[in-house]
Amino acid sequence: QVQLVESGGGLVQPGGSLRLSCATSRSIFSLYHMGWYRQAPGKQRELVARILIGGSTNYADSVKGRFTISKDNAKNTVYLQMNSLRPEDTAVYYCNTFAPVRYSWGQGTQVTVSS
Repeated sequence: QVQLVESGGGLVQPGGSLRLSCATSRSIFSLYHMGWYRQAPGKQRELVARILIGGSTNYADSVKGRFTISKDNAKNTVYLQMNSLRPEDTAVYYCNTFAPVRYSWGQGTQVTVSS
């Protein structure tokens, strides 16, 4: 089983930025596509960004142009750079493999966008 540990969340004002990190306990980026997901209170978990094995990226329309997903294979870490944050970005953010989700969810990292 691979452990997923998310970090980097916090409280930020609208228009601010955060950089999330997800460290994996084993090297999996050459095997599986990776995704960042989020879950807001009372809502279902949704995929917001994905990075394929070859490095191609895709984003949900709601974050396109504001979020950037990247990965560092040597550090077994995937990142989510979030700029121009909005109150509707408030959620717990998680990483996991994409298509399909393979591992147990980590604890996530809380992002709160509020003035």
